[in-house]
Parts: sequence; structure tokens; C-alpha cells
Amino acid sequence: MATTTEISVPDIGDFKDVAVIEILVKPGDLVQAEQSLITVESDKATMEIPSPSAGVVKQLRVKTGDKVSKGSPILLLDASPGPAQPAKPAEPVVSAPAVTPVPAPAKPAPAAPVVPISRPEPVSRESPRAADSVSHASPSVRKFARELGVDLARVKGSGPKGRITQTDVQEFVKGVMRGAPAAPATAKAGLVLDLPEWPQVDFAKFGPVEAKPLSRIRKLSGGFLHRNWVSIPHVTQHDEADITELEAFRKENAQVAEKGGFKLTMLAFLVKASVNALKQFPEFNSSLDKAGENLVIKKYYHIGVAVDTPDGLVVPVIRDADRKGVFDLAKELAEISKAAREKKLKPDAMRGGTFSISSLGGIGGTAFTPIINAPEVAILGVARSQMRPVYKDGAFVPRLMLPLSLAYDHRVIDGAAGARFTSYLASVLSDIRRTLL
Repeated sequence: MATTTEISVPDIGDFKDVAVIEILVKPGDLVQAEQSLITVESDKATMEIPSPSAGVVKQLRVKTGDKVSKGSPILLLDASPGPAQPAKPAEPVVSAPAVTPVPAPAKPAPAAPVVPISRPEPVSRESPRAADSVSHASPSVRKFARELGVDLARVKGSGPKGRITQTDVQEFVKGVMRGAPAAPATAKAGLVLDLPEWPQVDFAKFGPVEAKPLSRIRKLSGGFLHRNWVSIPHVTQHDEADITELEAFRKENAQVAEKGGFKLTMLAFLVKASVNALKQFPEFNSSLDKAGENLVIKKYYHIGVAVDTPDGLVVPVIRDADRKGVFDLAKELAEISKAAREKKLKPDAMRGGTFSISSLGGIGGTAFTPIINAPEVAILGVARSQMRPVYKDGAFVPRLMLPLSLAYDHRVIDGAAGARFTSYLASVLSDIRRTLL
């Protein structure tokens, strides 16, 4: 006659209230001693809890998402009267959509009742496990991936909280066999990678301090900027444009704009010139699709313009910039900048951009690397223009030079295309006739 025993979480060291992330068996399964029953995960490690004896699972006492500690009940086990046979792969017991786990194979009884699977370790460039250690997957899935030679950092998880399942690994391999590009390793906004912990410093020990909360805009934009910088391979192309004639033309027409109640800024000419360049190089006015297999070329030109506000940077969008003249663009720039600083921009005013411009010309600087605003593939950074001697027609002459910094997604645009774009843009800005066409 079978004896029913309650299986509890054994001594797992200093870990308390750890989350159950996978149930590896189900009622009716025949398990053997040391076969894994559940997988738990803390902030620092993933562990499989083994069965201390063989038997048949009668009832589960835990579910995915529960928090457990030493002594927490896992399941009821009817002791097996005969030799135990390996259980068939169990369907997971989850509250989210079902995934397909791979139970860990039987292994000899270890000296300790719990086998630690993942430990925090320093990340080095030479460590082959650096990328794998930041991926969320059970030990059995990690073993399966290692056997296939799959880098888990490039596998997108479909399980709860982005967890990688065996099916995800299989689909990744199928995609590679079909010639599909591997997805780049990315980090979610706010996700802490497997790096040394952020220094915890009591700054007040060294002198007076003041705590100032981040603005809502900076809190929101911080996560997006982090995501874009980590997931997009940025390359920045630096160039300069001779805007001597363009600046003279702008000053000549400044009074006309002022009568209309707005300023004719250099930014309006930059928007117009950028549209001309985007028409010449359409891949800069595109986006990668979600699968990373196709380039979506946009036939419209919505230009995002970074606006500095007291609460942080916002990027309203000028729609259909190709259909507007320089004066129209200057007027709209004045209107959206005013609305941004007064916190009156509507959410739709910052959506749908195809290319962005970040101008620091009114502040200073010589060059910088702007962060691409996903899902766009490029952004133009503009620093302060300077009067410099330029060798022209056999002599040095004073010319007003505008620094250009073009950051682009290297998955879409190569260096030669980036150089051609900035060269063309510089030629357009150098000739006001081409700017106004």
C-alpha cells in the first residue's frame, strides 16, 4: 500500500520568498528520486528542487508565481511500491499562456538536496557565459541550448516575464536554418543586466547633498533612451557644411518672418534640407520590421525635432515636411516649441516620426552622438556653427561652418551610405537654391 508523503522545500540557504517559475511535474506523474519537481528563481540564482524519493505525484501544493521558502509544501507524493520509471515530460502548470518545459534528466543523488544552477559571477569580455547568464531560462532549457550551440542572449522568450522555453530555442534554430537573421540581444527598459551591482554610496558622508526628484519626462525618456542605445548598433558620421550664404539669406529674410510673429531659424532650413536628402537616400527614411527581415521604406516625411524644456527633452513631429516651405516650417517650429515648453503638446504630436533632428546650435559644442529614436534608423545632430578659415580658390577665406553629426543604425545603413548622406546634405545646405527647391 502506497504511503502519502508531503514534499517540502528543503534548506536552500539564505534564499527566502523565492518565486516559483516552473512546475516540472503534474498529478499522476511517476517520478524517481532526485528528479526535479519545480524551478525557483531569486535575484541571484535559479535552482531546481528535486524529489527526495520516488513515487507518484498525487497533488500539487504550489503554482507558478508562488513565493516559497524552506519548509513550504510542494506536493503530495505516494511512495512507489516498485522501481520508479522516468516520468513523461510534463505540461507546465502556469497562470499565463502554456509553454513547453523540458524536465531535467535523472541524475545521481548529490551531496546536498538542492543543486544551484546559476550563480552571479564577474562578466568579462572573454567569458562565453556572459551573454547566457542574463537570459531567463530554466537549467534544462539552458542545457538544451548548449547542446545545440545556441546563444540564449539572442533568443526571444515567449514564456512568463519573457522566459525562454524549449520551443523558443527550437524556433530560433529553425529560423537560422531558413536564413533568418538572429535577433540582437537587448535589454528591457529598467532591466538590470548581469553586471556588478550599482555602487551604493552615502554621498552625505562627503559633503552637503540635495535630493531632487527626476521629472516625469526624464523618467519616461530614460527607459526609452536606454533601450535604444543598448539595442541599436549606433555609428556616428561627422561632417560639416559651409552655410555662409545660407546664413546671409536667413538674415535678409528674418524681418519678414518677424512680421508674421515668428523667427526664421536655421532649424527650418535644416528640416527642409534633410527632406531633400531623405528623398535622395530613402533607406534613411525607413524602419526595420518587427522580425528584422524587411525594411519598411516610408513615402512620407515626418520630421521629429528635439525641443529642450525645463522638464527634459521632448521630440514633437512636423508632419509632411516635404509639402511645406521654409517659412511654413519656421512658423510651425515656433508653435510646437512653445507648446512643448508650456506642456501643451498632445501625445499624437510626438508620434509617427520618420527622421529626427537634435540641434544644439544655440547652446554650443562641436560634435556629439545623438541617440536614435526607435523605430527610426537615423538622427541628425547639429552643433554650433563657427567662422573658420577655409582654403578656397587658392586662398584662405572666412567661412561659416556648421558641424553635422549623423547617427545611424548599422544594421540598415553602412558607413559609405552614411558618408554619402552627410556629403549630400552639406552640399544642399551650402547652396540655398537647392535648399529651397
